[in-house]
Amino acid sequence: MNGISHKNIAVVYEDDVLLAVDKPAGILVHGDGTGTQTLTDLVADHLVTTGRPDARPQAVQRLDVGTSGLVLFSLDKATQPALDAQVAGHAMAKRYLAVVQGRFPSGEKVIEQPLGRDRHDARRMRVCAPGRGKPALTRVRRLAYASGRSLLAVELGSGRKHQIRVHLAHRGFPIVGDTLYNGARSASGLLLHAFEEELEHPSTHERLRLRTAWPARLGAWDPALWG
Repeated sequence: MNGISHKNIAVVYEDDVLLAVDKPAGILVHGDGTGTQTLTDLVADHLVTTGRPDARPQAVQRLDVGTSGLVLFSLDKATQPALDAQVAGHAMAKRYLAVVQGRFPSGEKVIEQPLGRDRHDARRMRVCAPGRGKPALTRVRRLAYASGRSLLAVELGSGRKHQIRVHLAHRGFPIVGDTLYNGARSASGLLLHAFEEELEHPSTHERLRLRTAWPARLGAWDPALWG
């Protein structure tokens, strides 16, 4: 199923065991104890509305509050371990779009630098010296440059907290709207969007390629750029 909308969520894919939604920016995936409505709540509401009140959606991955884009939910306990194993083994290929300040170099760039917590600010992560922190690998390709900003396609080779944000900021290209890592302020918030994911379906073993609609909040780039 494609293009289904319900209470600010767009369902990208749905079947008996798996659901993928396009998360809006500014919403938590899981509850934080404050009672704030979460993406999981909206997915549960969608399932009730579509006649599946007994389904118990479980997010198998998460995005930062300010990041928009694809989030996968398991709807079946029997097949969830297969999804969890793909996440743990980095068998899912997840790709992002990011808008950064400056002219990012052309060609594919591989950023392979370990990450750890910032000892001076508990909210932040930082690049660590070799031999410290956790290994982290990010592949980056510039899609376009205009008006002092670059549109990037980014693929994760690992899944560390704030990985894309920290790697790009450390290279001198903070994401627009990422004030935590010295990015320029933006009325549209953090300009980072998870646009595509490839995974093996946990029941059929079919290779799925899921993609969101073009995220208009990233600006007036040509949608054809992302291929």
